[in-house]
Amino acid sequence: MMAALSSKVVALVAVFSVLAAHGARAQQPNYNVEAASSYRSGWLPAKATWYGQPNGAGPDDDGGACGFKHVNQYPFSSMTSCGNEPIFRDGNGCGACYKIRCLNSSNPSCSGKSKTVIITDMNYYPVARYHFDLSGTAFGSMAKRGLNDKLRHAGIIDILFKRVPCNFPGLKINFHVQHGSNPYYLAVLVEYENIDGNVVQMDLMESQWAWGPPTGYWMPMRRSWGSIWRMDTNRPLRGPFSLRIRSDFGKTLVANNVIPANWTPVPTTNPSSNLANCSTDYSPCSV
Repeated sequence: MMAALSSKVVALVAVFSVLAAHGARAQQPNYNVEAASSYRSGWLPAKATWYGQPNGAGPDDDGGACGFKHVNQYPFSSMTSCGNEPIFRDGNGCGACYKIRCLNSSNPSCSGKSKTVIITDMNYYPVARYHFDLSGTAFGSMAKRGLNDKLRHAGIIDILFKRVPCNFPGLKINFHVQHGSNPYYLAVLVEYENIDGNVVQMDLMESQWAWGPPTGYWMPMRRSWGSIWRMDTNRPLRGPFSLRIRSDFGKTLVANNVIPANWTPVPTTNPSSNLANCSTDYSPCSV
């Protein structure tokens, strides 16, 4: 009796051990962040779903976990997507552009033509290694003419995707000073970064005194969330401020004195039009 009970206990422990080991393996990421974010990877397989209104931008005015606004307007034009971790990358993927397409072999409503989407949010519940949760507009754009709704009725489909450079003709990179900013705390939303589209590091340079020359010293900012970067200090910050951003491919943009000494936290503030060249080639520039 004891021997039989003992053997059952041993067997039960073995079963739990297998389940625990399987659970541990299941928790390991099975995606390749470098492949998903590289321009050289070519087409990769993924799953696509959609949310929001059928012809909407997901949320009309809220870029979700990236902090972008007016995503139903140019350059987003409702062609937006949530990305799971290898695409969103804890905010490093915010603003990145991807080509997506679905094939007729996967769904007869698919056109096979590629469309470009911009990452604006985080997908917290992925159903595949790579998962794009698209706006209704973006999902329907992959359909043959007149079959947009039919494709959306599929709910979830197989797609192919690849990272591509962003192209926002006529736009300049924007730095929005966020509400709540004050002399001891500065939060800045960065958007419309042409080419690579995203920012992985942002630095700030103060002036020696108000309206004075720059200090020559770059202070690293830290990501607050999404595409919003912040600087916290125990003393008042001195403007004008210069900003330096770097993309995940090492391209750097320097915007000198882009935030004036008498700045105010206005969400829709545009930087000087002298930033036009910066938005196209990431070369150093003066404002």
